[in-house]
Amino acid sequence: MLLLSHPTGNTFFRAAARAFFSNGMLAELNSTICWHPNSYLSKLIPPSLSVQLARRSFDDIPVNLQHSHSAREYLRLLSSYFKIGLFQQHEVGFLSIDSLYCSFDRHVASRLESIRNCQAIYAYEDCALATFSSGKRLGLYCLYDLPIGYWQSAQHIFSEEKDLNPDWACTITGLKDSTVKLARKDEELSLADHIIVPSHFVRETLLTYNATSAPISVVPFGSPPALAEAPPRNDSLPLRILYVGSLGQRKGLSYSIEAVDSLDFEATFTLIGKRGPYQCKPLDSALNRFNWIETLPHSKILEQMRNHDVLLLPSLFEGYALVISEALSQGLPVIATPNSGATESIRDGIEGFIVPIRDSYAITQKLSLLNFDRDLLARMRLSCLARASQLNWRQYESSLSRLVCRLLHHEPLT
Repeated sequence: MLLLSHPTGNTFFRAAARAFFSNGMLAELNSTICWHPNSYLSKLIPPSLSVQLARRSFDDIPVNLQHSHSAREYLRLLSSYFKIGLFQQHEVGFLSIDSLYCSFDRHVASRLESIRNCQAIYAYEDCALATFSSGKRLGLYCLYDLPIGYWQSAQHIFSEEKDLNPDWACTITGLKDSTVKLARKDEELSLADHIIVPSHFVRETLLTYNATSAPISVVPFGSPPALAEAPPRNDSLPLRILYVGSLGQRKGLSYSIEAVDSLDFEATFTLIGKRGPYQCKPLDSALNRFNWIETLPHSKILEQMRNHDVLLLPSLFEGYALVISEALSQGLPVIATPNSGATESIRDGIEGFIVPIRDSYAITQKLSLLNFDRDLLARMRLSCLARASQLNWRQYESSLSRLVCRLLHHEPLT
């Protein structure tokens, strides 16, 4: 039996919760908010906020196994909703993400002694230090999920990017991380008995910097259910290009913009994502020139994917970008980099293309190929759907639960 904790309850955390509960391994689930859509409070808050909170419910898990640590997170969400950023300064603000994570970590650590029959902790980067420290004192096995590459690798790439594209440096929030925060990441790694990562890219960043002596297992994330058939084609339309993600240089956004600007044929470019509280002139220029949608419900994002021809994600640093598997499920080919974790799901030339980081010329070439070879584009759409069917979330849940079960029973890994 294990305790599972994550502060914001995202897609892969939900899948992990389902995996552990369905296999009888879940002693307790902890998140900042375990929302109950039918509660009295849900009737009092604005509808748009209610929709946002509905994403924080765990319908697959019995309520008695769910534990919330919610006060600070409710305040953070309300301050964001009313656009009050006074207490959200990076790391130091009372309502900053980092403060929230540390507070959540301490709350989870304080619960450990009261949980019966708990053998292990399954926790995630930036919110595991206090929990692991307490767990070690209690003799618990510490499983560490690292969804993005190792921080030293990130800092190296970000520093290079700051010199190469100084106008975009303000959009790389990782450059603002303090030495205290980075040291905390290393302390978490040092306490981990086993590390689970979503891609070989993440694994290689750990090995390159000799960041841990713990064993590392790669368990790629899953894909949403694939469409039964590819969206209809209209080869008379201009190539429809899509970008989905945070509007910053960690995602290689400037290289997407450069590639589209270099095209010698007609195309449309849509960007979906929120911009941060920074002044970035080249980003502002792009958002004024292209079709920018700040935010959409998840179902509408999938709809946008069905109405486009190719997704651009030339990320400089990721772990495994979930938007890639979402695109595959909608029959949307992807142009991405190895640093996005795309090699776990995309086969170059079949479901899309793998290009080097910082190579807008390579992106332009691949876009041109898809524009002038619409039969190739049609074949890729079908390949995307087939690939998404293979890489579903059930496969992730099965692989993760099987791995953790073997670890807790001290069985050799094959």
